[in-house]
Amino acid sequence: QVSLVESGGGLVQPGDSLRLSCATSGRAFISYAMGWFRQAPGKEREFVAAIDKVGTITNYADSVRGRFTISRDNTRNTVYLEMNSLRPDDTAVYYCAAALKIWGIETAQAKYNYWGQGTQVTVSS
Repeated sequence: QVSLVESGGGLVQPGDSLRLSCATSGRAFISYAMGWFRQAPGKEREFVAAIDKVGTITNYADSVRGRFTISRDNTRNTVYLEMNSLRPDDTAVYYCAAALKIWGIETAQAKYNYWGQGTQVTVSS
């Protein structure tokens, strides 16, 4: 069992930055590829970013590529999402998730084994 707790969300203005954190506990963090997803009001949850077990492979949704950066610190069992140049359409609840994988990243929600409760990010002037 893996427990995930997101933090760092809040209300910001367009163009601002935020860093989300996802602290994990339980089974070995190094065993899991990690991802960030988001769900805006009235929309389906969507993929945002993913990172492999050792932090060398990443992937991003087109809508955030170049603005968001996913990273992980395996010594702290934590994954991060650095979000820059935030826009109103980035407003959503952001979730981190863990996928048990031998190698590589995972972008499919159904392949993730564990999910956090989410943290709200609101971008508004």
